[in-house]
Amino acid sequence: MIVTFLGTGSGAPTTRRNVSGIGLRFLQAGKWWLFDCGEGTQHQLLRSPMKISQLDKIFITHLHGDHLYGLIGLLASRSLRNGEAAPLELYGPPGLDRYFRAVMETSPVYLQYPLQLKTVSEGIVYEDEDVIVTCRMAKHRVTSFAYAVTEKEKPGAFQVELAKQAGVPSGPLYGALKRGEQITLADGTVLDGKDFVGEPQPGRKIVFSGDTEPCLAVRELASEADLLVHEATYAQRDKELAVRSGHSTAQEAAQLAMEAGVKQLCLTHFSPRYEDEEGDFSMDDLLAEARAIHPCTVLADDFSSVPIKRERKTADT
Repeated sequence: MIVTFLGTGSGAPTTRRNVSGIGLRFLQAGKWWLFDCGEGTQHQLLRSPMKISQLDKIFITHLHGDHLYGLIGLLASRSLRNGEAAPLELYGPPGLDRYFRAVMETSPVYLQYPLQLKTVSEGIVYEDEDVIVTCRMAKHRVTSFAYAVTEKEKPGAFQVELAKQAGVPSGPLYGALKRGEQITLADGTVLDGKDFVGEPQPGRKIVFSGDTEPCLAVRELASEADLLVHEATYAQRDKELAVRSGHSTAQEAAQLAMEAGVKQLCLTHFSPRYEDEEGDFSMDDLLAEARAIHPCTVLADDFSSVPIKRERKTADT
């Protein structure tokens, strides 16, 4: 699982940063998900390692333009380039369906693949055999959701050597032990599968804040996350601007991450004011502000990636 940033700026694109768009890549499955789709996201995608044909799901946090205005163009381009017409699921807050219908009625696009549009509310919005996606309402000027992608726990590794030592013949009995079942050997010995399987492997958890002021809901959603991607539009010295516009400062994001027990914090959605070479406050200063509270913090850049490695438990841990 790798998080790749397609846009890390706020409000409007600049020469250094496009507006919001974040990819979550599932390498083994050969698919990826998109969180928000600001204007120009499909152009950014052309310069990224992700293919539009492998896009499986889109999650929209809220309906402000810098998180939404690239959606229709991307959907249309996917239709033109995806000869296999793979289905696509689109998740977002109330009103996304009206926006989609209004644009399609005005400037219709024939999508050559099935598209499911699902309006989200707090709770579980998607689940399969591998992951659960939940959302909580953030605190912004409009309805905005934060999303958590949580892997399910994986069974521990089958201890083949232990099975051999116990006299278990290779074949179907191995499979039964691996599933945790009880088996009976030819001599009547009863073995319990749980004695031949290692510690369960915990799943990874990634949280995307969307646009939000610091709030309890996002902190609870991010509890013990491996990675929290949180907006940090402003520095603490511009707290008044953050309050006025419903955003967070880098210091506030770091404090939230620390309180939530987040392992790694990645900040994004930056105001361009801190990239003025003649200014008296830089992006390095913004990072230092956050690291003073949560040392394991990085700043996202367009096309940068953050891998989320699995924590593997062994018999010694």
